[in-house]
Amino acid sequence: MLEILFEDEWLVAVNKPAGLVVHPTFKNVSGTLLDALRDRPGSAGLFLLGRLDRLTSGLVLVVKDRETYTQMQRSWGDAEKDYLAVVAGRVDPICGEIDLPLGPDPADRRRRVVRPDGAPSVTRFERLAYSEAAGVSLLRCRLVTGRRHQIRVHLHARGWPIVGDRVYGGLEPPLCPRQALHAWRAVVPHPALGEPLEIVAPLPSDLSGCLAAAGLRLT
Repeated sequence: MLEILFEDEWLVAVNKPAGLVVHPTFKNVSGTLLDALRDRPGSAGLFLLGRLDRLTSGLVLVVKDRETYTQMQRSWGDAEKDYLAVVAGRVDPICGEIDLPLGPDPADRRRRVVRPDGAPSVTRFERLAYSEAAGVSLLRCRLVTGRRHQIRVHLHARGWPIVGDRVYGGLEPPLCPRQALHAWRAVVPHPALGEPLEIVAPLPSDLSGCLAAAGLRLT
C-alpha cells in the first residue's frame, strides 16, 4: 500500500519505497507507482513532477490534470527539492555547490558522467553529521538542476560516493542494502492557492537503520 503524504483535488504526494519503479517502461510494463495510483477511483489521468530512480526512496509529486501539470512545470525548476544522502568519507567543506556538466557515458548509455559537453548541472550540499567510527557523512543535497542521476554522479565526482550505490562506486562501507539516497522534502507553490506547499517524506526503515548503525542522527 502506498504511503500518501498529501492529497487534494490537484495533487497527490507519495513516499515511494525503494525498489518501486515510478512509471511504466519497456522493462516494467506494470506494477509501478503510477499504476497503483491509477487503480484508485477517479485517478485515471496523472502526471509526474520529477522522477526517482528505482532504488531511491522518497517524495514523488503527481498532478491530477494536464492543465495543472503544465502550470506547475513552469515553476518546478524554482521549487526547493531536498534529498538526504549517506556518503563515504568526511565531507569538507561543510557546505558548498557542485557545478559539473553531466552527459551520457559513451561506454554505457545507462550511466551519466561528468563531461565538458554535458548539460549544465548544479547541486548544493550541506553536511548534517559525520561519523568518524563508520567513516560516513550525512548530507542534505538540493537540486538546482534536475539531470538524470545528478546527485549520485556529482557526489561520486567529488570523492563522496553514496553508500550502497553499486553503479557509482559506493560499495563500501556496507551499511545499506541499496543506495542511501532519499527524496526528503519539497516546497512548491500550490497551483490553486498560490501559497508555498511544504511536504516532507519520513525516512524508511532501511535508511533509519543505516543512520543508526553509523551513529548518525537527523536533527
